Amino acid sequence: MMVNDGIRAKELRVINGEGEQLGVMSKLDALRLAEDSNLDLVLVSPNATPPVARIMNYGKYKFEQQKREREARKNQKVVTVKEIRLSPTIDENDFQTKLRNGRKFLEKGDKVKVSIRFKGRAITHKEIGQRVLEKYADETADIASVESRPKMDGRSMFLMLAPK
Repeated sequence: MMVNDGIRAKELRVINGEGEQLGVMSKLDALRLAEDSNLDLVLVSPNATPPVARIMNYGKYKFEQQKREREARKNQKVVTVKEIRLSPTIDENDFQTKLRNGRKFLEKGDKVKVSIRFKGRAITHKEIGQRVLEKYADETADIASVESRPKMDGRSMFLMLAPK
């Protein structure tokens, strides 16, 4: 933001601290008005004709702006993606263990990427891996929604789940 002497325009439309328009005046007159009231002249809309400047306490304005940004960051929820690796020939007990871990992540609010790595000639039977992924999605359907269907990426197939 352009402040006080940083403003290059010769004529400005000036607004005072209460939001009332003071009209179009030269930059020097506007600066004099701002100095008389111990405030700053801040360029609000540089693309307007003539540019719009406001007489305000710039330090207080910047502080309020930073405070709003901090508040917005505090209310922000960071979503992390946890990955769970399966194999096409996974046994039922191992599958249940991986399923419990995935449910734990989803209940915590994290997204889960379930991937299957095909080794050797197992890649010729992609439908087996797809069945395992779809079974995983069905088991977590009560607490998660499928963000992306199972798809191949090189030698691995993956599925994204997001918490409901």
